[in-house]
Amino acid sequence: MSAHNRKSVVQMMAAESRSRHEERPVASIQLPEQFGAHVFNDRVQRQRLPKPVYGALRRTIEKGEELDPEIADIVANAMKDWALEHGASHFTHWFQPMTGLTAEKHDSFLTPTADGRGLMEFSGKELIKGEPDASSFPSGGIRATFEARGYTAWDPTSPAFLRKTARGATMFIPTAFCSWTGEALDQKTPLLRSTQALSVHAVRLLRLLGESNVTRVVTTLGCEQEYFLVDRRFYYARPDLVATGRTLMGARPPKGQELEDHYFGTISERVIAYMQDLEQELWRLGIPARTRHNEVAPGQYELAPVFEEASVAADHNMLTMEVMKSVAERHGFACLLHEKPFAGVNGSGKHNNWSMSDNLGNNLLEPGHTPRENLKFMVFLAAIIRAVDLHQDLLRASVAHAGNDHRLGANEAPPAIISIYVGSQLENIIRALIDGTAPAKKGAEKMQLGVTTLPPLPRDQSDRNRTSPFAFTGNKFEFRAVGSSQAVAHPNTLLNTIVAESLDHLACEIEKRAGAGDRREVIDGLIKELLTSHQRILFNGDNYSEEWVNEAERRGLLNLRDTPSALARFAADKNVKLFEKYAVFTPRETNSRSNVAFHTYTHRLNVEAQSAKSLAATMVLPAAFAHQEKLARSIQSAQQILPRLDLKAQIECLELVSKSINALKRALDQLEQARALAEGHHGTPEGHAAIFRDQVMPAMAELRSQADLLEGQIADDLWPLPKYREMLFLS
Repeated sequence: MSAHNRKSVVQMMAAESRSRHEERPVASIQLPEQFGAHVFNDRVQRQRLPKPVYGALRRTIEKGEELDPEIADIVANAMKDWALEHGASHFTHWFQPMTGLTAEKHDSFLTPTADGRGLMEFSGKELIKGEPDASSFPSGGIRATFEARGYTAWDPTSPAFLRKTARGATMFIPTAFCSWTGEALDQKTPLLRSTQALSVHAVRLLRLLGESNVTRVVTTLGCEQEYFLVDRRFYYARPDLVATGRTLMGARPPKGQELEDHYFGTISERVIAYMQDLEQELWRLGIPARTRHNEVAPGQYELAPVFEEASVAADHNMLTMEVMKSVAERHGFACLLHEKPFAGVNGSGKHNNWSMSDNLGNNLLEPGHTPRENLKFMVFLAAIIRAVDLHQDLLRASVAHAGNDHRLGANEAPPAIISIYVGSQLENIIRALIDGTAPAKKGAEKMQLGVTTLPPLPRDQSDRNRTSPFAFTGNKFEFRAVGSSQAVAHPNTLLNTIVAESLDHLACEIEKRAGAGDRREVIDGLIKELLTSHQRILFNGDNYSEEWVNEAERRGLLNLRDTPSALARFAADKNVKLFEKYAVFTPRETNSRSNVAFHTYTHRLNVEAQSAKSLAATMVLPAAFAHQEKLARSIQSAQQILPRLDLKAQIECLELVSKSINALKRALDQLEQARALAEGHHGTPEGHAAIFRDQVMPAMAELRSQADLLEGQIADDLWPLPKYREMLFLS
């Protein structure tokens, strides 16, 4: 986009904003009828399947029983009839490869007959197994490129759904994805494995606590999704946004988020129209979107759903991100999910609200009203505290990627040091248990607001700590370090696994120590022992402070500041053994994921480096040269007309721009040298990533710094890139 075209876009958008939101009739929304209308959910299954088949399918979904292949044809036929009635012509096995995105290959229901007609068919075999070409998906060394065979396997726990377009519909079947050797090539399979491992040991522990009716435990998940919206024309005028998802250059505007006037502010008409369309589409897909609001940065927003079982919630979050982007297109927006699309303002995260529930509907992280309930709560709390302390490296590695490196530790995100916030009341109880004293009793406090017409409000057990990476928030833990663009399956796989290991440890210790003695006494002793041993991970203060960094080091906590440092811990021997013991990853699968993560990091940074180089060489430098020439001609003309005129100011401007051009060119050369060094590396993936971190990223930062200085010097009508003040504030 030329500078002239950029200005034209701004003017055109201003004119459109005056006429965009004329009064239009709004269709009445019957939400109860709309919710799940495009999902082959329990209600539809009950209506369309014979009772024995429906019962068998529900036992698989709810109890984890193995699916009887004999019922697959009946289920497939019912799914096909339902899809055809909604206008579907194709079906696809929808899966989550290690790209961090989703994948799909569409097949038609149409089968030609010998007499030239066509039948719409869909068999149980087609439902249960698909065979997409797996050659170009990342495998991290599990298979060679020429080994193309891969399989998708139907996941009956996550219901099929329809994606509709103006020309028809496609039935999407959530699946797992594996290689010909049976090794997982996706994000979902390990998540299901980890949930199963956690369930086994949680049920075992509950039995030791006297909960004999519990047969299954699941993890629940609610993902708060933050995102930015920019006008689509600006998006396409920024090659860096298109290629990398973030702006590689761009000076801070005079006004950013300093006045804190965007957070929870009035939502503009154009944005609320987008949100309403988005929610209606999500509701039809059975995604329980609940909350919408302006976030901290200008142009930033948040959507949050109601809790669901983790595997379904992970699918729904991937689907949510896809729908957010497609609906944004219809509204003339681009939806940006990168963790830091704009420098100098808050980035985006995906707060991962995680808990555990049994098959009786009890939240295992809900503090109880009876001693028995509270004992159960404290046992599971102690297990989680132990898990996070022992496996800080895995939690940190689970959120390590290039985008998150720009966000973690900034004002909107927790630091790279993993710690747990439990709140003052729970901390008081934990401290009393460790010291062997009675906790201070506190009644139900109320907040007096000082206005007679306002009623007193019950005070929560604790305030919220927005700086904590892993915070207890009443009946769940909020893992705040997950990045906005991430597939949540991987962080939750690792979280489930480390908690499963701790639950296993507690169950073994109770079994070993109890014998014929007092089991309650043994359990009480174990709780105290674990809390004492792992109290270093608890921190209720300001995680951003330098004092905490020093204190965390004194406590022996890890501070893995960047992606290469964090990923280097993932495939450590202790973690390979952990994953193998709980059947979450085989050793080959662990190493493959390590390789994929390192390669993804280096590939992303290489794309960013090349994009930054292209922007500087083909857009910023030409604009700077044009401005330089304009200044020089202005000085020359003035000297010819008025030879005695003092032109000191103009000459200083020319000198300043010329110095900035030279600095930009030097930075450009340094970036190319750093890239060449990285490209020539033939060592380990870890070593390759370290070169990008230590050489390429600093060179990119310097190039950006010089380009941003030039943006403040060059005439506005010559600058070719949409500026922050335009992208962030024009609605």
